[in-house]
Amino acid sequence: MNYLFILVGFGILIIGGHWLLKAAVSLSLRLDIPKIIIGMTVVSFATSAPELIVSLKSALEGHPDIALGNVIGSNIANLGFVLGIVIMVGTIQVERSFYITDWPVMMFASGMLYLFLAVDGELQRWEGLVLFVCLLLVLIYLLKFQKVAVVDEMPEDDVEYTIGKSLVFLLLGGVSLWAGSELLIEGAVNLAEHFGVSKRVIGVTVISVGTSIPELAASLVAITRKEKAISLGNLLGSNVFNIFAVLGITAMISPIKANDPRLMSFDIIWMLAFAFSIFPLVFAPGKMRLSWGEGLILFGSYIIFLAMVI
Repeated sequence: MNYLFILVGFGILIIGGHWLLKAAVSLSLRLDIPKIIIGMTVVSFATSAPELIVSLKSALEGHPDIALGNVIGSNIANLGFVLGIVIMVGTIQVERSFYITDWPVMMFASGMLYLFLAVDGELQRWEGLVLFVCLLLVLIYLLKFQKVAVVDEMPEDDVEYTIGKSLVFLLLGGVSLWAGSELLIEGAVNLAEHFGVSKRVIGVTVISVGTSIPELAASLVAITRKEKAISLGNLLGSNVFNIFAVLGITAMISPIKANDPRLMSFDIIWMLAFAFSIFPLVFAPGKMRLSWGEGLILFGSYIIFLAMVI
């Protein structure tokens, strides 16, 4: 039954990613907003819903290591696992605003999380509020000042729907991603617990990969349809959203304590390393692009991370 949950959940996620992409492209056209903004906001929020649900549920039920490990592991999976696979499938040409706003915002969010946890090993309610306020400020900045960060290769294939139809696709996509991830997580967690894996390891590996599957589904659908701005924006935005919104909201409701010392001494260090690595990879060996070579580096590094965790 657990294997069936995983299989059905993955299928629903693919369908949800398709619907979400249709909504994102249409909203970008209808509202005259750059696609990377839609990717970093609308799509990121929808694909990060599983992280929010899992982290809130885990914290409220007294499993803070799963809540924290889920977000840290998801941010690692988004860049190592998801982005690695995505750019092995298709090259992404990056514009200068990537390193002016998108990447620095992700690094800022990652650094803030590390500093807050390094002080006392816990995210307090006021720290959660600070993180959430930062999210609002980032969104305001993006909507007002952000420019295109990825070249749109096939603008002629874009389809513009009415606002109502776009919202229907958005709702269908979001619900499908949530339902699919729930099935996949249920099956994966049951299998992990059957083999006696710790809560931290479950959070950093099984659950984080499970909750990153929506990002993978949405990004793969986006890149195969040449919507690379949405693909890259989705992943960067998801990492920012995971920290500022998921942990911010969760901490405001219930403070999150890092009980397992390896969350700080190992997991979060890897998260910072993956976040930082995107910057040099954009410039070497091919300037201002991410392709299969960088994808192999990211995916290979993620496999090493998993091997060291397990």
